[in-house]
Amino acid sequence: MTTLRAFTCDDLFRFNNINLDPLTETYGIPFYLQYLAHWPEYFIVAEAPGGELMGYSAAVLTLYMFTVMGKAEGSVAREEWHGHVTALSVAPEFRRLGLAAKLMELLEEISEKKGGFFVDLFVRVSNQVAVNMYKQLGYSVYRTVLEYYSASSGEPDEDAYDMRKALSRDTEKKSVIPLPHPVRPEDIE
Repeated sequence: MTTLRAFTCDDLFRFNNINLDPLTETYGIPFYLQYLAHWPEYFIVAEAPGGELMGYSAAVLTLYMFTVMGKAEGSVAREEWHGHVTALSVAPEFRRLGLAAKLMELLEEISEKKGGFFVDLFVRVSNQVAVNMYKQLGYSVYRTVLEYYSASSGEPDEDAYDMRKALSRDTEKKSVIPLPHPVRPEDIE
């Protein structure tokens, strides 16, 4: 049985094969440590029955891992308070098992408990598998962010969708009314 638990510092040394997935955004160790310090309840990992992490591999040992990483942000006093999905990764061999949906459900529950109005995330426009999965989970495209993702090897930067799902506190669903025009990264609050 898969166990969901809090991500720990030790897990930073066990999740490399997910970070090598070309559709996964990677960050430096200080970034992950900042999330662990500020929003530990939003940093979740799953372990297989033998204790191995589902999806990451390290050297000779094969470890499997998937994670979700998020935070709470915005103004509590206004209707901007929300949960934000920073990273959601499932190893290729564990995809299509409902693991991503379960992790998203947990993040949404945490955001509900914290009184959030919505949950948002950014996803590459070209990542249609992820876009379709998020739509199946109830997310909709709120806006397009031009050149959000930096490209490598001289290719053009890639646009992102800012996708949102309203939570129960947003009774009028104001947070998910789509913007009529794209924005630039510097225009994002």
